[in-house]
Amino acid sequence: MAPRKRKTPDLFHEGGFDPVETATGYAPSASRPKTPLSSGAAVKGEPSAATVAKKKAGFYLSVELLNRFTLKFHELKLAGVPIENKSTLLEAALGFALDDIDKGKGSRVLKQLIKH
Repeated sequence: MAPRKRKTPDLFHEGGFDPVETATGYAPSASRPKTPLSSGAAVKGEPSAATVAKKKAGFYLSVELLNRFTLKFHELKLAGVPIENKSTLLEAALGFALDDIDKGKGSRVLKQLIKH
């Protein structure tokens, strides 16, 4: 499918500009219909992480941790675990870590942070 032609903003319009619409040429995501972002989501017909609104995040990780993460991702793929991509693995791991932090004093993540 060909991409939609972007609408050029009216520079003489007296109202304020929506920064998202101005930068992308598209209306904010709330008014856009949700469509699957991957062919896998479209074929399965079930909601997946790809259909949820996402935002790119930038974080610094140690090379050791990043290598360990990448190795674990490939080990899981070779073991036949149905994992779409590294983002899916990271979201799952981060979700578990945040749930652990919510435990309070019994949190393994909090204990690790206190050590440093």
